[in-house]
Amino acid sequence: MYKTILVPVDISEDELTSKAVKHALSLAKETGAQLHILHVLPISSAIVNAYSLGYEEIRDKATIKAEGDLKILLDTMDIPDDKLSYSIAFGSPRDEITATAIEINADLIIIGSRRPNITTHLLGSNAAGVVKYSKISVLVIR
Repeated sequence: MYKTILVPVDISEDELTSKAVKHALSLAKETGAQLHILHVLPISSAIVNAYSLGYEEIRDKATIKAEGDLKILLDTMDIPDDKLSYSIAFGSPRDEITATAIEINADLIIIGSRRPNITTHLLGSNAAGVVKYSKISVLVIR
């Protein structure tokens, strides 16, 4: 049914990540799909300013930490290595998730979300943005 499932995660949000990964693993095992884990690092104004001034090591340190955390997460997944991949992106989570889905030719995005609160009503959530702008099916896990 599914060939490639994209699972965007925020590695600093253990509960959201574990719920989304649990569902994605189950579905990937059932369908034989490739599982692609994506972590998006937001670009803060401090990083943008430092990067524009030539301080690439700031970006590199964030990437190295995220990659280490992702490898720890991937080691816990009970799925063959040839069915598992990951990537790290910098930018808007919504934009990077939808772009990565197209890039890897994903059939499905599985994303974790919290119960809506006043912040998500005012600013919107990443999951809501992905649902609104994605050209493929999105499964939101709560």
